[in-house]
Amino acid sequence: MINYITSGFRWFFKLEAASGILLLISAIIALYISNSNFSDLYFNVLKEYLFIGINDFGLKLSVLHWINDALMAIFFFFVTLEIKREFLQGELSSIKQAMLPIIGAVGGMLIPALIYIVINFKTPTTLNGWAIPSATDIAFSIGILSLLGSRVPISLKVFLTALAIIDDLGAIVIIAFFYTGNLSIKYLLLMFVTFIFLLILNKFSVRKFFPYLVLGLFLWFFTHESGIHATIAGVLLAAVIPHRKKENDFSLLIKIEHAISPYVAYFIMPLFAFANAGVSLEGLSFNSLLQPVPLGILLGLFVGKQLGVFVFSYASIKLGLAKLPNNSNWISFYAVGVLTGIGFTMSLFVGNLAFVNNMEYMDGVKIGVLSGSLLSTIVGYLLLLVSSKKKLDVQKI
Repeated sequence: MINYITSGFRWFFKLEAASGILLLISAIIALYISNSNFSDLYFNVLKEYLFIGINDFGLKLSVLHWINDALMAIFFFFVTLEIKREFLQGELSSIKQAMLPIIGAVGGMLIPALIYIVINFKTPTTLNGWAIPSATDIAFSIGILSLLGSRVPISLKVFLTALAIIDDLGAIVIIAFFYTGNLSIKYLLLMFVTFIFLLILNKFSVRKFFPYLVLGLFLWFFTHESGIHATIAGVLLAAVIPHRKKENDFSLLIKIEHAISPYVAYFIMPLFAFANAGVSLEGLSFNSLLQPVPLGILLGLFVGKQLGVFVFSYASIKLGLAKLPNNSNWISFYAVGVLTGIGFTMSLFVGNLAFVNNMEYMDGVKIGVLSGSLLSTIVGYLLLLVSSKKKLDVQKI
């Protein structure tokens, strides 16, 4: 019975761990190429425009925008499927189980944002990046946990996974409400009508994905043209995919989630990392990190995330609202809080939205995200290593 309950998490953990390693490799390659003789080719290809459509019906976007608007819509579709499943049937389905990661995630989003705002308060043009350090990269953070294998209790892995999923939900809400452009009423109405048709498919429990896919493509196009970021279409589509709680019932949600997960983990996310992590390090100095944008992101990720997650979680445990994960101690729990400062994918994505009209800040965003995530990785890993060794020493005694 226990193996059945944890099998989904074990599958998910293995997938995310491998994806995290691939993300790291993609980021390193992007950094190398963007600082080599091929840097012009790298940036020029990303700026090239591609038309996808038939005759006059279609869209012409740059390669970077196709990746960030279209492929990332699939990523958000996948993430929302995970969130929906967890709230219906997984670790977040019980308020008692969900309380600790929910409270920890709130702290982990609030404190980094406040730190960024304090540092950028005197520079109004950069304040729009307040949400950049609030996100956790689930693949990277779980990938670090995987390096320690069985020395990290499954309860901490479940906690980090649940917290990162709630973080993603928070990021989706932030994107929908705070990073929306000029709205088109016509396309908003078309979005609404398309979503109604999707709800009808859900109401009649349509078990084939094709009708959802066709309507989903129209939904993405209408969302893109409406002024709302196109990735929200992926969120709306996932919300209407039917899921049955009973073990023997067919679940279209789980079927789709398992079908697309390898493509998201091994293609979309690494490609996003490769396209967005490239930054020229020429002329980079310590003073570069002291600029408001990179400093706010660096401190938000490395200091804000760990403080927010740990302090809010500690308070909830002491107040009796939640309990410390099984087989863990305060050091290992704090170490997991440090790992939530690995922002990478989601932080870079929010950065692109925050400074879409001020792209001169994007190098600072990348420097802040990479440095903050790197510090969180090193310190979190070392703390987990120390806490797991202490546990092993106690067991030997």
